Amino acid sequence: MQIETPYLMFLGDVPDRLAAKTAYGIVDWRPEWCIGQIRLPGCAADLGIPDLTLDEALAKGCRTMVIGVANAGGVLPEHWVAEIVAALEAGFDVASGLHARLGAVPAIAEAAARRGRALHDVRHTDETFATGKGTKRPGRRLLAVGTDCSVGKKYTVLALEKGMRARGMDADFRATGQTGVFISGRGVAIDAVVADFISGAVEWIAPAADPKHWDLIEGQGSLYHPSFAGVSLGLLHGAQADAFVVCHEPSRTTMRGVQHPLPSIRQVIDLTIQLGSLTNPGIRPTGIAVNTQALEEDTARSLLDKLGAEYGLPATDPVRFGVDGLVDRLIAEFPETAP
Repeated sequence: MQIETPYLMFLGDVPDRLAAKTAYGIVDWRPEWCIGQIRLPGCAADLGIPDLTLDEALAKGCRTMVIGVANAGGVLPEHWVAEIVAALEAGFDVASGLHARLGAVPAIAEAAARRGRALHDVRHTDETFATGKGTKRPGRRLLAVGTDCSVGKKYTVLALEKGMRARGMDADFRATGQTGVFISGRGVAIDAVVADFISGAVEWIAPAADPKHWDLIEGQGSLYHPSFAGVSLGLLHGAQADAFVVCHEPSRTTMRGVQHPLPSIRQVIDLTIQLGSLTNPGIRPTGIAVNTQALEEDTARSLLDKLGAEYGLPATDPVRFGVDGLVDRLIAEFPETAP
């Protein structure tokens, strides 16, 4: 899948920022690709980039309109179809991270065929995966796990990739969600893989590598989330993780979209070790990543100090305060991967 850049980001009429997390993630990590946004009336998200019409975006060189939203079930709202068809008619390719296939909508498929435009369903792949085997393979792997979904797992491993490479380490981000695939240009949206093959798909994403190499694997969901725990477990087993970082958002009391209480960081650490030891008995926690966006800086730093002391692990907000402590801990735990 080769998606043409730069992008025009389509936000539809999403009700909040979190519903447009795909678009925000692309803008945060590939700002040079994101020329403008197009929004429908009532949209409550704003990427902070110019609002453009289709003609204006074409004039600025945009090649692909990216549907940068995530919703429950990954459905394509019917009232968005006309906007997508208009983009195809204007000469754009269209890429989507939704579960719903663009080509399954007759009007979209017909417009794409008539205009010779590409439809990219990032959440779907033509790759055939084997079942996971759990056989030990060389190289090191780190997995981001969470107390909930949408707590910063992707941002944590992207920040780690940047920080580790800056210090001369051999590290690659491995995308397991639609936003990560848009950012990295490769990967597999694990939540669209048939359940029996999830762990095998992760083994394919992060194959055998040089012993000094780190694959930094984007986590999904939470082992404690009743909706997504199955995906999280398959990821954990396929990753054969040597290390994991627990990602947390401190303002929540229940998990997103359900009434179940948020688990503690300790519960997540213990369960991750218990279940992850099936494919890697040496699995261990190497840090805590906290999304402190809702906290004042003094409050955030105080919380991180408290968590670091309580768990004996480096605790940081990777975006706000950097990842030096997390990288230091990885080098201390796995000195053979040092530059």
